[in-house]
Amino acid sequence: MRIFGSALVSLLVLAGKVLAKSSSGDSVLVLLDPSLDKADYSIFFSGLEKRGYDLTFRAPKDTSPVISEYDVPNYSHVILFTPDTKTYASDITPQSLVGLLSENTNLLIALSPKQTPLTSLATEFSLIPPPPGTPLVSHHPKRPEPATVIPVPVSSSPILTAGTPPVWFSGAPHALGNSPYLVPILRAPAESFAADSTEDSGADAIIEAADKGGEGLWAGSQMSLVTGFQTTKNSRVVFAGGVELFSDEYARKELPSGTPSGNAQFARDIAAWVLQETLTLRIDSTEHHRVNETLAPEMYTINDQIVYTAHISSYDRRTSTWKPYSGITDMQLEFTMLDPHVRIALPPVAGEPGKYEVQFRAPDRHGVFKFVVGWRRNGYSFLHTSTTVPVVPPRHDEYPRFLSAAWPYYAGAISTSAGFFLFAALWLAGDVKGEKKNLKGAKSE
Repeated sequence: MRIFGSALVSLLVLAGKVLAKSSSGDSVLVLLDPSLDKADYSIFFSGLEKRGYDLTFRAPKDTSPVISEYDVPNYSHVILFTPDTKTYASDITPQSLVGLLSENTNLLIALSPKQTPLTSLATEFSLIPPPPGTPLVSHHPKRPEPATVIPVPVSSSPILTAGTPPVWFSGAPHALGNSPYLVPILRAPAESFAADSTEDSGADAIIEAADKGGEGLWAGSQMSLVTGFQTTKNSRVVFAGGVELFSDEYARKELPSGTPSGNAQFARDIAAWVLQETLTLRIDSTEHHRVNETLAPEMYTINDQIVYTAHISSYDRRTSTWKPYSGITDMQLEFTMLDPHVRIALPPVAGEPGKYEVQFRAPDRHGVFKFVVGWRRNGYSFLHTSTTVPVVPPRHDEYPRFLSAAWPYYAGAISTSAGFFLFAALWLAGDVKGEKKNLKGAKSE
């Protein structure tokens, strides 16, 4: 019996290792609107639980379990399926949700055409919602569903699985601001528009806006339906225009072509990204030293040959471990003092996974410099590291004694000195011989 118990424990441990968990934690708080039935989203929630997440459900107005205590989050991730909720408990405010992001807690937020506190929160992330009560409308392709239930093609993205079929969407679109931290995931179809009616009464206004400046603000693929946002601390938040996107009904609903929809796969991909399962990178360590040395010096001398090395790893959700990653081909290293004095590619080293290395010459300028690596790509974790080092002029005994470029000056100085000594020797020798001759003549007399 003891052997059987040990074997069972071992199997459970191995099973836990196989489960794909987040790189930032596995506890998830789900705020579910009372008007929504948990069973209607069983495919999405059960998928999270099968991947190893611990889900805790709570109504928006409940006071427990609290989302954080003493400014310390109690959960690694928060899912807000509260599209119609207008009042929350005291611990859930737009300010507290922003504070969760600063503490590396990720958020998945479902919006709606109604005006709610979450709509106001979206504007803080450079999302521009349409006027209240204006859902996304499209009459193409022809289908028996209402005009507000739209099959949306899925464009290629590193976040999403390649070849994902179109997804059913019903909800509100939003325009995107100029923030560089936005990550567009799902765009609205080109023939869609936001309107307060499913009729074509507003078509003239949309056509007029298109004639003036291309697509109107609330028309066409300029609008986004699902958008991510990644902070400088690499915490993530996703705003989805409609909670029905994650429902069992849309996951099982066939497309107008008769093929299965991609909602189930799309929802899994979104959750995997926002919960930091995928596209999660980190810099494990950095090194720098002179050529033919191994230890980092206290300071460098101008024109030194420097070797800089960075080790990068990626989170593998299949094994829940960090593994060396060599897939970055466009990373750069900057050697800066106020402005970059050296900007050079930092390529991966062949045959050494996760290692990136470059050699360069220190500039002919002394001061306090920084090794700076800053890599930002849509969807991927931001990589940033900075190391400060001083660069000094050579010591008095480190300057070269002879410069090849100065040989003409050396030759001039040597020839001038040699000529002076030769002239002096000849002049002195000539005076001595004349005196001897005069002395001999005086004696003969």
